[in-house]
Amino acid sequence: MGKMTGFLDYERTDNEMVSPENRLKNFAEFHIAMDEEKRCEQAARCMNCGVPLCQSAVKLSGMITGCPLHNLIPEFNDELFKGHIKEAYIRLHKISNFPEFTGRVCPALCEKACMCGLNGKAVTVHENELFIIEEAFKRGYVQPEIPKVRSGMKVAVVGAGPAGLAAADDLNYRGHSVTVFEREEEIGGLLMFGIPNMKLDKDVILRRKALMEAEGVVFKTGVNIGGKGKNDISAKELEKNYDAIVLCCGAKEARRLSAEGIDKIKSGMYLAVDFLTKTTKTLLKTKNRLPGELPKSDSADFITAAGKNVVIVGGGDTGNDCIGTCMREGAKSVIALEMMPEPPVERLASNPWPEWPKVKKTDYGHEEAISVFGKDPREYSTTVKSVETDKDGKLKKIVTVKVHFEGRSLVEEAGTEKEIPCDLLLIAAGFTGCESYVTDAFKVKRTDRNVVETKEDDYLTNVDKVFTAGDMHRGQSLVVHAIVEGKSAAAEVDKYLMGY
Repeated sequence: MGKMTGFLDYERTDNEMVSPENRLKNFAEFHIAMDEEKRCEQAARCMNCGVPLCQSAVKLSGMITGCPLHNLIPEFNDELFKGHIKEAYIRLHKISNFPEFTGRVCPALCEKACMCGLNGKAVTVHENELFIIEEAFKRGYVQPEIPKVRSGMKVAVVGAGPAGLAAADDLNYRGHSVTVFEREEEIGGLLMFGIPNMKLDKDVILRRKALMEAEGVVFKTGVNIGGKGKNDISAKELEKNYDAIVLCCGAKEARRLSAEGIDKIKSGMYLAVDFLTKTTKTLLKTKNRLPGELPKSDSADFITAAGKNVVIVGGGDTGNDCIGTCMREGAKSVIALEMMPEPPVERLASNPWPEWPKVKKTDYGHEEAISVFGKDPREYSTTVKSVETDKDGKLKKIVTVKVHFEGRSLVEEAGTEKEIPCDLLLIAAGFTGCESYVTDAFKVKRTDRNVVETKEDDYLTNVDKVFTAGDMHRGQSLVVHAIVEGKSAAAEVDKYLMGY
């Protein structure tokens, strides 16, 4: 599996990136793919380690390490090392529905469990995966796989995010007739509207959509199940016309900010997901747009950071994506507040390999802010204490305060208040569960975590023939977990419909 001495012969080399000063000029993807010879060398580093933890998805100290999809990583690395691109694609596609998505946005849990990472640097599994799928598309290896036999069963999937797409893909492959309903004007969920174009080009999603349509999946966008618009459909209508229903509507109930004066803000404060969504929608609607060009719009619906002092509340991927977006739009300043303390640069003894490394990560948005402003935009152990607006309710400034935890209680540190000018306040503090109107429409139960209730390791709700998957079922999580959920739900639906 790979070259027996590959990990000794070759050092880990990552894809190069366009410099921050150049990539900030547009919303285009900025990683530069390696040539085939060098990529094959990187695949050669994959060891014949006997027990490939990279594909294990084991839970250690409450955290998953290793690929949740159980991708056949040593196998596709071996084929890539030998230059067998088609065979590498076959091994990758055998497990993974959408490697072009995970190859771009997954935090590479596989690499954190790589044996090479114990005493050195992990194999570039993430980039190898992306190289294989993109080469497979270029070379024409990716073709529609149309089921030869149809079951006669009809399945409705509600929500076209990664969980819904995975469920639809697997159920269609099994011969069921699948219709996917999406309330937005385009499929993808947070893949399309929550992740910026420079991280996942939207044409990549549309390419997969065209492939799935060629395979027989029907997409109906702009349709809100349980909504009250003229194009919307009731839950009863779906239950009447389909043999099974899979709810994959995400966990889109965003966590709100609690601070003194927050209710007085009439303009200048937005949820991060709304900010990112409006930016992407504007970018997509630009007439005759060049790939990744900066969005330009006179629409009042477009939120721009241009010339503004921006404060982002919340770390994580969403906070970083907000930083990167604001930098491209020409923000005057960017500060990111993180409630948790600053993580260590290296693993602590209490966080050994192969656990997920709880270390400081400087992502692309942070790098871009550092390149422009000369300092890291993050301020740790800090939250918003109060806000100040003008007489018309327009946000002008905020007051921050240092905090720490005492048990589970968050405690402010007296005398640490600091006033910061702020024209745009973005809340990237996560989500609190699924939106209730969908669950109410189908009369499915929710847990005290505000996600759909099922038995453990099960996807059937309390309502017959109504299943659930993704963030709506497990809570806010990673794209790869959503895909796993969608596939697992599809298997359960298939058994429900066919008896096996």
